[in-house]
Amino acid sequence: MPDPINWSIALPYYLVALAFGYVLGSIPFGLIVTRLAGTQDIRAIGSGNIGATNVLRTGRRGLAAATLLFDILKGTAAVLIMFAIWGRDHAIIAGLGAFVGHLFPVWLRFKGGKGVATYLGVLLALVWQAALAFALIWLAVAALTRYSSLAALVASFVTPGLLWIWGDRQEGQLVLLMTVLLWIMHRGNIVRLTRGTEGKIGKSAASPVEP
Repeated sequence: MPDPINWSIALPYYLVALAFGYVLGSIPFGLIVTRLAGTQDIRAIGSGNIGATNVLRTGRRGLAAATLLFDILKGTAAVLIMFAIWGRDHAIIAGLGAFVGHLFPVWLRFKGGKGVATYLGVLLALVWQAALAFALIWLAVAALTRYSSLAALVASFVTPGLLWIWGDRQEGQLVLLMTVLLWIMHRGNIVRLTRGTEGKIGKSAASPVEP
């Protein structure tokens, strides 16, 4: 039986791990790359968020790809760096911090992205097989429907169950929590999907922010 955790000692380390992940996750790469490229403020178009899907609505596929890559890597980096320093438990906490940081970055008055890429990045560092499954499900649903939001909702719904079946229970608990947050962040998309007004992948986006 493992020794009980001495929270008076452990808690500061967990908080540091959470804060470290949050700082990495809160870097708004979508906003940074589009501003460096001289495009319009992505917060004023499409969904209004700073993720790769909204960057794609500028018509700049290269910028969208760069945003996707950086948003994935910040989640991966938070987990791997903390794993190397303090181990698995702190890495999981750092992953949560990175995800929350992307959703609610302090630099943007806590208005960030919807978390799909960073969710994938955290998965990639923790259980790469789950990340692969998530990506394949996302690609399949997106190819069939052309709805990025629906693809993310379906993939995130399935992933915690896969982790639980595979025996990765601690990671599964984290991913379940991230899934709940991801669905909350997509509540507007869910409404638009039910109404048939959700924007599809590749839709031109000089359009104003969606309601």
